[in-house]
Amino acid sequence: MMGLESGFSGSYDPADVTFLLKPVVLSCIDVDAKEAAIQSGQKHYSEMLAPEKPPTPAYMQVFEQAFATNRERVGRDIARLAKALALRQVSETVLVSLARAGTPVGVLLKRTLAVLGHKASHYSVSIIRDRGIDQVAMRAILSKHAAADVVFVDGWTGKGAIGSELAKVVAGDLPELAAAPLCVLSDLAGVADLAAGDEDYVIPSAILNGVISGLVSRTVLNDDVVGPGDFHGCVLLDHLAGMDLSRRYIEEQMVDVVACLEDTAPAVWSRDERARTAALSTAFVASMLARTGTRDRNRIKPGIGEATRALLRRVPERLFVRDPVARDVAHLMSLAAERGVVVESDPDLPYGACAVIKTLGDA
Repeated sequence: MMGLESGFSGSYDPADVTFLLKPVVLSCIDVDAKEAAIQSGQKHYSEMLAPEKPPTPAYMQVFEQAFATNRERVGRDIARLAKALALRQVSETVLVSLARAGTPVGVLLKRTLAVLGHKASHYSVSIIRDRGIDQVAMRAILSKHAAADVVFVDGWTGKGAIGSELAKVVAGDLPELAAAPLCVLSDLAGVADLAAGDEDYVIPSAILNGVISGLVSRTVLNDDVVGPGDFHGCVLLDHLAGMDLSRRYIEEQMVDVVACLEDTAPAVWSRDERARTAALSTAFVASMLARTGTRDRNRIKPGIGEATRALLRRVPERLFVRDPVARDVAHLMSLAAERGVVVESDPDLPYGACAVIKTLGDA
């Protein structure tokens, strides 16, 4: 059984995060072959990894533009979330970020809570759709920290699949964490307990993969490399070390967070706001299934964050955007052009973007 001492910090400062993941060696599979294996049911997506390639210079330029445009917004939202977390009546906040998208947000929240004089610890653990959260990692955390202190952290929600997965596994296997809130920057699905809002804007850390998330791959749950007492696996992306932005992004983004702390109020995410957002999300996914003739709702990727992930590591068929010249979708337009993905403009889209995964064969 792996414990907290087995954790590592990736390319982050060790004071920022402890990844409770098992570094493994796993052969990568071509993106098209991976998609075909997922859709045919031969393999679960968590059993395979496609290779992570270095971002092109043109794409990095788009990232820098998106960061410049949105850093103040992210800084304000992180400040608001941290102030809300600091109001909880606990001796310490134990941030458990959901790898990978939650990790940069968790690092920023930990640092901000420290600025506010609030004690915090931060771990990053794996959660996988249809497979649940890494219970070995969670038991290791609960052996050292009180369940009442735990806060789950993710970057955003899309359709709410991971939020629902978290709620299901907590109810069934970790009931002591039933009151642990899920905290995100943007809750498009209306499933988070605490969010800075539901606006679909580009979160800079969503644009890149491992080079902004500690040089850690997407998490893996493959019986060939992960045993019963192991943490879920990951591959260390050492080949991308020359392009790593993980520390630089945190240092620069914290400048904006600190600048916003004095004049921001704690975030409030009401039950009514969640219900309204959830209803919009459900209706949108249903409409996109009908519009595209797609039978599997998992292939609908609403929101800029989810659409970005789809274009970076899946086989997308179409990209819908509300405004093709909007700054927040510039990176998506770049990715779509690079990969030959058809782009459709729809000014009535409730989100900035939505990607649809290509159906391969009869899957």
